Amino acid sequence: MTITSTDTRAAAAFFAARLEFQTDVSDVHAAMASAEPGFVLIDTRSRAAWDQGHIPGAIHLPTAEIGARAAELLDPAVPVVAYCWGPGCNGSTRAGLALSRAGYAAKEMIGGIEYWVREGFPLRTPEGDVVADTDPLTAPVTQACGC
Repeated sequence: MTITSTDTRAAAAFFAARLEFQTDVSDVHAAMASAEPGFVLIDTRSRAAWDQGHIPGAIHLPTAEIGARAAELLDPAVPVVAYCWGPGCNGSTRAGLALSRAGYAAKEMIGGIEYWVREGFPLRTPEGDVVADTDPLTAPVTQACGC
């Protein structure tokens, strides 16, 4: 691999923007475990996907319904974090765009519900909350990753 850009200011701006508008599942989990996470977590997937399993504490607002339903479900003064399926899906990116255009401070949860489950965090299903074993290829099993 060759790194060709020598514009370090542009690179710093790029990485700062990613951190401003993206968060990861570990940070969302830690915030949701606190008494006041400081945001509303939004599952942007379909009803069938939501019913299959979703993150406890999330609200269901499919991307296609943001224009019609965001005002009834969300307070414009409270930031939102959107998630979808996983890294191979840009549904949360589209939701973040729609939410931002509607006037909400929005972030995208990178990794989506796939990495939420792979990191061993709880999933609410029709049978109750379930927790999968942590996938050692995606998250440390016994300690924080240190990043």
